Amino acid sequence: MNSPANLITQEGRAVLEKELDFLWRIERRDTTVAVTEAAAHGDRSENAEYKEGKRRLREIDRRIRFLRKRLDELKIVHYSPQQEGKVYFGAWVELENDAKLVVHYRIVGADEFDPQKNAISINSPMARALIGKQVDDEVTVITPEGTKVWYVNRIWYK
Repeated sequence: MNSPANLITQEGRAVLEKELDFLWRIERRDTTVAVTEAAAHGDRSENAEYKEGKRRLREIDRRIRFLRKRLDELKIVHYSPQQEGKVYFGAWVELENDAKLVVHYRIVGADEFDPQKNAISINSPMARALIGKQVDDEVTVITPEGTKVWYVNRIWYK
């Protein structure tokens, strides 16, 4: 079985593949050209543009290696009609607490979580508490701030 840490949505994988493609085909090429031009200016030991370009090239190469390895490890989780009505990987969930605060989250892989998009990691306490729940279920989440109780209002898969 795949570890939850190695799961990803189709959209999340596409984002990582796009980043890899951009780094390899554009960013690395442009940085290599800039380093070559900076090297042509003479003494490299005091050439800030050259040193900065080489540093940036190392960063790009490190990220490319990471993305290639990571993409090989990841397993895309596709939506299945059997998931309907319950919270599983990839689900959007609307929750409400006793104070009538309503929040929306999508459960995604660790490589694609994004608080600005309300995408929470499958490894988070909230996601772990939500897995398998249905509409009207009570969810108790233990957080560093204490125990929180939420109610599942709605579940959907896009």
